[in-house]
Amino acid sequence: MNKEKIICERLHRQGLMAQLEDIHDIKSYKQLFQRLQPVAPVFNSRPGEAPKLVHRTVFNDALLAEELRKKHQLVKGRFQGGRIGYVLEEDQGLYSTIFRKPVQKITELHEEVLSMIQSSGGISKEQLKEELPFKAKEITAALKRLQEAFLVYESQIDTDWNTGWFDFKTEWSEIKWAEDPVSAVAEMLLHFLDAAVFATLDQIKSWSQLKRTTIQSALNALMEREAIVKIKVDGLGEGFMQKKDLYLTNEEITPSVFMLDNSDFLVRAEIVELKEKFKGKEVLQYLLIDGEFKGAVLGHWRIGPHDIEDIALCLGEEEIETRKEEIISAVKSGYSVKTTHILRFNGENL
Repeated sequence: MNKEKIICERLHRQGLMAQLEDIHDIKSYKQLFQRLQPVAPVFNSRPGEAPKLVHRTVFNDALLAEELRKKHQLVKGRFQGGRIGYVLEEDQGLYSTIFRKPVQKITELHEEVLSMIQSSGGISKEQLKEELPFKAKEITAALKRLQEAFLVYESQIDTDWNTGWFDFKTEWSEIKWAEDPVSAVAEMLLHFLDAAVFATLDQIKSWSQLKRTTIQSALNALMEREAIVKIKVDGLGEGFMQKKDLYLTNEEITPSVFMLDNSDFLVRAEIVELKEKFKGKEVLQYLLIDGEFKGAVLGHWRIGPHDIEDIALCLGEEEIETRKEEIISAVKSGYSVKTTHILRFNGENL
């Protein structure tokens, strides 16, 4: 097994090389969504934005995601260390089992908020603020904590800020959480490895935000079942693959440049390494070049127009020059030419 085979297969499974073309093929979209879930809204997008499979479809999949969200087929929750994300409704039990953070000490505020949500059959945050004798920020914090514990859920069906809050158990009474989530984590990791093909323990931890001991227990269980193997790959390090993937054949990587934000599956898996690679730099988005992160788009993000200060690259001088237009084009495609200018390319003024 070599790095090229893994990267080539990863690009295909991520949907980056064979993007979905038919907006009406909901089955294929949901299958890809399931492989990549939890899927977060694009980083720094407006609150209430639907999730997107960026660069995985030739059509604007926000429209399809919004439609599935309205039908409650995509459900909002807090996963991966409390981050907002969406999962398929039928997988809510699996992901809530894995990522729920039980409230260790229920306060009067928690009890009041939960009681009002349960008795009302659904209520908005604004209504809670009007009815309860607590500060607005305290109610917001309580809702977030109860959401992390999967005691309440936020019904986000459009981009409206004033969403409804409901009792989780009332909606999903059939879900029974296991005290030990290891078997659920093991099931999730098979989905993860199906999308990543290969990953180190650090990358799995970075993506999932779970405790290392929990991840290792799940990996051990999968290795005992001979579902996965531990393997060392030159250029990628020591990590894990599904046993069925040990005989990949295609290793011709199609040249490509994708600009990916902080919410993306691939970025989340390597975010610790990426922060170290571009330490001290203010990164807007990362550049996946031929399947590896070899660049970053730099600048100061703000609401409203903002320029790209520089495009930093980790490539040889000759490749930087020969692929200059390709890289600039990939960056430009993600920004409005009316509001955003690229000031420098690898340190040189444009």
